[in-house]
Amino acid sequence: MVQAPTALAQSWTPARPPRNAPPVRINLYSDTQTRPSPAMKEAMFAAPVGDEQHGDDPTVWELCDRMAALMGKEAAVFLPSGTMCNVIAILTHCAKGDEVLAHETSHILHSEGGTHAALTGVQIHPLKGPRGLFTADDVRAAIRPRTRYAPPQRLLEVEQTANIGGGVVWPLQQLTAVTDVAREQGWATHMDGARLMNACVAAGIAPAEMVAGFDSVWLDFTKGLGAPLGAVLCGSAEFISMAWRWKQRLGGSMRQGGVCAAACLYALDHNIERLAEDHANAKALARGLAQIEGVVVEEPDTNLVFFDIGGTGVAVEELQRRLLAEGIMVSGLGGRVRACTHLDVTAAMIPEAVTAIRRALAA
Repeated sequence: MVQAPTALAQSWTPARPPRNAPPVRINLYSDTQTRPSPAMKEAMFAAPVGDEQHGDDPTVWELCDRMAALMGKEAAVFLPSGTMCNVIAILTHCAKGDEVLAHETSHILHSEGGTHAALTGVQIHPLKGPRGLFTADDVRAAIRPRTRYAPPQRLLEVEQTANIGGGVVWPLQQLTAVTDVAREQGWATHMDGARLMNACVAAGIAPAEMVAGFDSVWLDFTKGLGAPLGAVLCGSAEFISMAWRWKQRLGGSMRQGGVCAAACLYALDHNIERLAEDHANAKALARGLAQIEGVVVEEPDTNLVFFDIGGTGVAVEELQRRLLAEGIMVSGLGGRVRACTHLDVTAAMIPEAVTAIRRALAA
């Protein structure tokens, strides 16, 4: 058995916080860092449950039925994570050797551990475009001739919101235009809806309208919606039936999954409209950061604030280290700093964070 190099092997394991690190008091690292509220925990505790594998967990069925209706689809399946939704969707839509078209900064290319090369066997064709978006013309330019020399093109994938693009919201007209090209070619369409509800709230568009052009779509409940785990993949009844087979192959059911599905139901009832607060906090954070000399801020559409500190002479990793010493977390992504607002970040924390970042960059 070939052993992986030690340094590389170590990088596969998440690092624990330093023993002397202070408690994190302002967590701008990611909306995946949210903690379930006491009321959400109470809903989980009270949830009626059964065996999801056997089909008799009523809370899981309620969540799937509500999600299918919300997205305007026929059926849905409850899964542990958004990454698993992407993997299962591609396995269901495609065969080995097929090609998927997606933006060059998409999650399926950058943040899923090479799983599509390792497990799905598809080829991902990266499309270029500013801020994580591409156009109908970009898609047309990527169409291959249908010959035995070219991989069959089967799927167009879109990420809403575009994470590395800066949390940008795809305009509905642009979504319709790119999916129209896919339809013309006979391709399936899939939406990575990790922060779909952020997009819907920011644009004032109902989810079913936003995703009408997509054969499959999923929503992540572990980000701004505050659940401890869970995502729901939606599509036609036939698609979800096939997706269930892949769910079985990749690990099976979550048994008494209603405990977790209850957190997602709570999020649907209580944590969607309040996403507007996160967007307002992100804009306030961006305004404050723009006042710091040497910092270039991208205006946020939603809850992700990207800023470049190259002009300050401080490396991203060094800023992270200095802020962590003050109990503040931010992330680094694509050579920039990313600050993410969410339900555990209050409006009062924003000026405090700006002050700490200013101090850290001047140290």
